[in-house]
Amino acid sequence: MIEPATPAATANRPEPSAILEVLHPITWFPPMWAFACGVVSSGTSIVENWLLLLAGVILAGPLLCATSQVVNDWYDRDVDAINEPNRPIPSGRIPGNWGFKLSIIWTLMSLLLALVLGPWVFGATVVGLALAWAYSAPPLRLKQNGWFGNAAVGFSYESLAWITGAAVMIGGAMPDWRILALAFLYGLGAHGIMTLNDFKAIEGDQQMGVRTLPVQLGVRGAAWAACIVMIVPQLVVVGLLFSWMQPVHAAAVAALVMVQITLMFRFLEDPIARATWLSALGVTVYVSGMMVSAFAARAVIAAVS
Repeated sequence: MIEPATPAATANRPEPSAILEVLHPITWFPPMWAFACGVVSSGTSIVENWLLLLAGVILAGPLLCATSQVVNDWYDRDVDAINEPNRPIPSGRIPGNWGFKLSIIWTLMSLLLALVLGPWVFGATVVGLALAWAYSAPPLRLKQNGWFGNAAVGFSYESLAWITGAAVMIGGAMPDWRILALAFLYGLGAHGIMTLNDFKAIEGDQQMGVRTLPVQLGVRGAAWAACIVMIVPQLVVVGLLFSWMQPVHAAAVAALVMVQITLMFRFLEDPIARATWLSALGVTVYVSGMMVSAFAARAVIAAVS
């Protein structure tokens, strides 16, 4: 029996609530946190630059991250129609090709705000948007391969957001090399975090031909890969902080790494059952280390300037 179409499904335009849902506000936290790390590491006064801070937060979360989410939902609409038919696009609450229109609108708004904030912010935004589209859209569709897709998300959500936060606060110029190094390392470690999210859909990914790391390496191999990729960049960060004469910050990050390793031993006993658990606890510790490192960079940059 065919049920009658709802008003939302027959409307010519999407409802505001459906637009908000497809932008996935809950996903905005990681890039906004990384942006905040960039702000702290820049060494500039936050109070004196609060308008720039506000504009940058909007760019990192409600614009850039939201763009990546709506682009992903648009190009996943056929799969979602099978697995999650109640989502805004397959359900018709965002009708016709409005999913694509929203992707373009949010892309253009991101570029416009980034242009106002300076050349390095604009450049980072262009790269971030390119990765967002390449992750979901054919012909590249990087999400089909866990190595490439997870790297795209990690560098977009962590590295580029961190660099953008620093660049915004220093007037759109190129950030200090120490900031770039930290941003790169934590973006690299985020690849492992993304792998943790892939354990919950192994069977479906196998059926759909999505080659996540659990599909490619098996459960145990992917679990070890996720842990190693998360930990090694942080150990490099510890070494850098010691070399920058920031022993307190280095020791703090090292202690946070040890907490993660302890959690990982438990995760490795049953990766499928404990991937979400590690993602919740371990990632909280991971991002805490990001902020500690940001304060260390701030201290170093203040000392040499």
